[in-house]
Amino acid sequence: MRIGLIGTGRIGSFHAGVLARHPEVDALVVTDTDGARAAEVAHRTGATAVPGADEVFGAGVDAVVIASATSAHAELIGRAARAGLPAFCEKPIALDLPGTRAALREVDRAGSVLQLGFMRRFDAGYRAARTAVRAGALGRLHTVRSVTMDPAPPPAAYLPLSGGLYRDCLVHDFDMLRWVTGREVTEVYATGSDAGPGMFRAAGDVDTAAVLLTLDDGTLATAAATRCNGAGYDVRMELAGELDQITVGLDDRTPVTSAEPQGPPAPSSPWPGFLERFAPAYEAELEAFVRVARGDRPNPCDGREAWFALLIAEACEVSRRERRPVAIAEIAEIAEIADGAALPAP
Repeated sequence: MRIGLIGTGRIGSFHAGVLARHPEVDALVVTDTDGARAAEVAHRTGATAVPGADEVFGAGVDAVVIASATSAHAELIGRAARAGLPAFCEKPIALDLPGTRAALREVDRAGSVLQLGFMRRFDAGYRAARTAVRAGALGRLHTVRSVTMDPAPPPAAYLPLSGGLYRDCLVHDFDMLRWVTGREVTEVYATGSDAGPGMFRAAGDVDTAAVLLTLDDGTLATAAATRCNGAGYDVRMELAGELDQITVGLDDRTPVTSAEPQGPPAPSSPWPGFLERFAPAYEAELEAFVRVARGDRPNPCDGREAWFALLIAEACEVSRRERRPVAIAEIAEIAEIADGAALPAP
């Protein structure tokens, strides 16, 4: 296969290495708005660097991996769809519901394939949790607790482009809540704090957030996130049922220290960031995409999943701003009225 990669930043560079090593990928064509960065990645991986997206689409590629700046995702997804090319895209499709819907319609009209980069779906721990919940091993699920905590804030220039903590960070937790439990979120109550570095206030964002979510079967969930977790990168999900309780993300690198006298000590090598923690999951999602592009397996994470996760994030933004519970149906109805048509239910 000949694959085009658009974007060679931190995650794009990682994807380039994975694709270059893949036995089914014969050639890799890369580009970036930073030509020198694309050239360096091409040199390191044996790929071919080209000036821009036009050259990627004109290079006879069989599929496209989109790891560019978020602002370019929707346009590139549409372009791949019109070219009849399977596309893999890092989340999000767009930072708003209209942009997300427009890109998904392009894919639907073309009948093409879009796989979204929700990499946690390929993590061994989350997959095991999903299997346990779906098999009834926990009994009736009553409580889910999810956390995503970055060890340090991103660059200040990134914040106004990120979409905010709910859309950029917690959207992964929202996707996992749906995927692991098989249930839909019906209502959220969200709050946030901008008491940390001033750049969050300047961007109209928060550095720490917490959400209470109600699922359609009555299960209660919480999701918390921060950009300022000095102990290290901490991503966990705890699921409690009437029969048992399990935790995803609890190992000898989890940056948590017990305060109990007989508790485990602080980890000697805590997770420093998302690439290290989820490297196997990132590799597995691209392995899946190559097989999807070849027609060897069904799409494991259709782009439509981004719509449902974004609905939850949008509801959180409204809830935080207006200090009230917000039903997901309220946000979906507003989007449908504005657009004139609904996407199919999950």
